[in-house]
Order: sequence, then structure tokens, then C-alpha cells
Amino acid sequence: MVFYHHHKIQKTGIRSSIEVEATELLKRVRKIEIKTRGLSRNIFAGEYHSAFKGRGMAFSEVREYQYGDDIRNIDWNVTARFNHPFIKIFEEERELTVILLIDVSGSRNFGTRTQLKKNMITEISAVLSFSAIHNNDKIGVILFSDQVEKFIPPKKGRQHILRIIRELIDYQPKSQGTNIAEGLRYFTNAVKKRCTAFLISDFMDEDYEEALRIANKRHDLIALNIYDLRETELPRAGMIRLKDAETGKTIWVDTGSRRIRERYSDFWEKGQAKFRDLMLRTGLDSVSLRTDEDYVRPLMNLFKRR
Repeated sequence: MVFYHHHKIQKTGIRSSIEVEATELLKRVRKIEIKTRGLSRNIFAGEYHSAFKGRGMAFSEVREYQYGDDIRNIDWNVTARFNHPFIKIFEEERELTVILLIDVSGSRNFGTRTQLKKNMITEISAVLSFSAIHNNDKIGVILFSDQVEKFIPPKKGRQHILRIIRELIDYQPKSQGTNIAEGLRYFTNAVKKRCTAFLISDFMDEDYEEALRIANKRHDLIALNIYDLRETELPRAGMIRLKDAETGKTIWVDTGSRRIRERYSDFWEKGQAKFRDLMLRTGLDSVSLRTDEDYVRPLMNLFKRR
């Protein structure tokens, strides 16, 4: 009898804890929805539409040939049937499928100023998702670490986007490592119809160029590179311990040493130059976004460049 009573208390405590966590999660989801839905509607809607709509043309109907029409659009089958020239009319494809390829490896939990990389990724993903549904597009998500963690198939609607936001806030990956090539290979095989895809990562990985080329050939792929100020330079703070979020290894670093700080910054610059060269070689549009800076203008500029 005592054990049963104790067991009931434990269950109640667990249930209360779960309810509190669920309430907090819903609050965070709602906060992100309010901010990002407004951004999508008021700022990004037009830019998104002009950047990604109309990149493909769909056959609509035929009509009689008129002087000045492009003869390359003549429908020879209909022309032969009626013994009079008809041309095909095309219109912009109005519905897209948008896929978010999101890196959920351990390094996304880094952040030293206003927010973690993870938080910025969640917010940007929400903005892109709401922009998609405002334009009547489907949105899907692939979460990857050094393996494919989760695939949320493309759908429309607010509830679907709220599910995506909840997953991004609360998802606990099975692995902490990174394998961008693995995520891209899965994407290429799983999504057959040509789509617009955003690869959102800090790109701390190697040997994914070939997978990037193949994915970008089949789809319209855009890279969003998320980074933190402290990844670009070390503060002058004496001896500090640094931990690799993906391997768990720690090292002590003397940040009082100017030579070490310069080597650290030089390593970052070389990595970024390598990333930019890769984007040029593979023909991807890309933008780098820092966790403590506003992402609206850089994203707007990216859309306008397209």
C-alpha cells in the first residue's frame, strides 16, 4: 500500500513535469510564430515570390497563332488536326515544394552573444516556412547530423509549420557529428520532383562537394551559413578551456597570446574562403548569417540577387 501510494506520487510528479515542459514549449512556439509570421507576410512575401516563383513554366492551353508569336511554341499536333496554326500558352508554375535541410549536429548549440546558432536556425526556418505557405507552397524538412535524423514530408498549412517549429525547438539528435554529404544524398534520393531547398548549417565538415553538385543539379539549392562571433576571433581572456561540441574533446588555450589569437582568426578566414570557393564552383547561391546580427537584410539581399 505504501509502495502504491509512493508510485502514484512519482507518476503525478512526472506528469506535472511533462505538462510544464509542454506549456513552455508551446509558449516558445507561439513567440516564434508571432515574430516570424509577421516578417514573412510583411517583408519576405514579395521577395520570396520574385526569387523562387516562375523559375519553371507549365503548359496551360493552346490558342490560334497570332502575328508576332514565337514559332517555337507552335503545337504541331493541334495545328495538323485543325489545318491552322495553334501555339502553346505557358504560365509560371504557381506551386513549389520547399525543403529545409537542417544541420542538427552538436555545434549548433554554440552561441556567445544574443542566441545560440540553434535558435537562429529555428527562427529562419520558421520565416522561410511561413513565406512558403503564404505563396501556397508545400514545406518539408530533413534533419541531419552525421546521419539522417528525421524527414518531415512536404505539406501545407499552419499546423504543419507549428509542428516543424516544435521539432526544431525540442528535437534531441541521436548523434552529435556532422555529415553534410549524407544529408544531401538522402535529399536527392527522397525528393524526386524538382524543388527549392535551403541547406542550413555552419558547414563545419569536409568532402561534401560531389553530393552538393548532384543535389544542386536536380534541385534549386541555397546555402545559409550560420556562425557566431566567437568562431571568428578569440577574446583576450587568459587561459580558457574550449570544448568540441561534436567530439566532446576539451583543450586549454592561452588567449593572452597574440600569436594564438591570430592563428585562430586565420584558421576561421581560411575556412570561410574555402566555403566561398565551394559555393562558386558548385554554382550555389549562399549567404552567411551571424547569430548576433539581424538576418532580415542579408536574406532580402539574397532573394533580390536571384
